[in-house]
Amino acid sequence: MLQVEEIQETASEANIWLEKGLELIVDYGPKVIGAILIWIIGSWVIRRILKVASKIMDKRNYDETLKGFLNNLLGGILRVLVILSILGTLGVETTSFAAILAAAGLAIGMALQGSLSNFAGGVMLMIFKPFKIGDLIEGQGELGVVKEIQIFTTHLLTPENKLAIIPNGTLSNGNIINYSTEDMLRIDLTIGIGYGENIKQAKDLIMETLLNDPKILKNPAPTVAVGELADSSVNLVVRPYATVADYWDVYFNSLENIKNALDTAGIEIPYPHSVEIQKKG
Repeated sequence: MLQVEEIQETASEANIWLEKGLELIVDYGPKVIGAILIWIIGSWVIRRILKVASKIMDKRNYDETLKGFLNNLLGGILRVLVILSILGTLGVETTSFAAILAAAGLAIGMALQGSLSNFAGGVMLMIFKPFKIGDLIEGQGELGVVKEIQIFTTHLLTPENKLAIIPNGTLSNGNIINYSTEDMLRIDLTIGIGYGENIKQAKDLIMETLLNDPKILKNPAPTVAVGELADSSVNLVVRPYATVADYWDVYFNSLENIKNALDTAGIEIPYPHSVEIQKKG
């Protein structure tokens, strides 16, 4: 009798656990299946979205660094949304998770305010491309050739062969002069001659000197004109054109060649004089 009662008691307990198991399956089975389906479908949708986003960025010639970062950022956001959907399907309260994420984002944003500004500036530079690697630009008081465009900073190689590292936040918000856009540059020089000299002779001599330089472009033609009647000289503005690569060669060579030509012709290049007056006691 005792064995029969024990068997019946064991069977009763098994039935109870079986009923509880069935209840759990009935209650949570659809939710688990739904969560699995959300994960599978969500992962497929994320891959499709990232693929389409990559094609769009390729068509717009986005920088590879920016493309990779935006893909990772977009993928991370979409996966967080999928996980929150799965938790909601399983009956987990997601409001607290959203609040925690919002608070964490706010705290990180406050702590990295300057860095986020530079990051946003880098994104803008890579999207709108006011310059590219190899361009000669001027920004934030620095002149140089763009060596590298990073997500937070831009590196310029100055004419003194110095590396200038400029934060992208300030660079994108300031004035940028791109000297490489039109493939040629104008060199602005000012040459002073004495008031007693023949202006036409000086202009013709300077023009001849410019035309003899093979690095100076013939179209557009260089210009020589009277720019100012200064205190001690007649200032001639000299404006030859050159390619970006020849800019500095033309600048320095023109100064030297014009000086030598004027000296050979005996045309005076005046310089400021000072007169000292002494009062006899």
